[in-house]
Amino acid sequence: MLIIPVKEGESIEKALKKFKRKVEKTGLIKSLRERQKFTKPSVERRDEIKKAIYSGKFRTNA
Repeated sequence: MLIIPVKEGESIEKALKKFKRKVEKTGLIKSLRERQKFTKPSVERRDEIKKAIYSGKFRTNA
């Protein structure tokens, strides 16, 4: 549970901005999106390997 203390006289926009920043830092939205559908562990591993190969191409060429 995220708690955002709002000071007296502080605008709601500022409080929303703080809330969004805190949610992004905790990775809550990212984890919810990942859990929307099930991916097999083998597929996850395959995707990680593809990502590593893709990023490795840039490192070797630079």
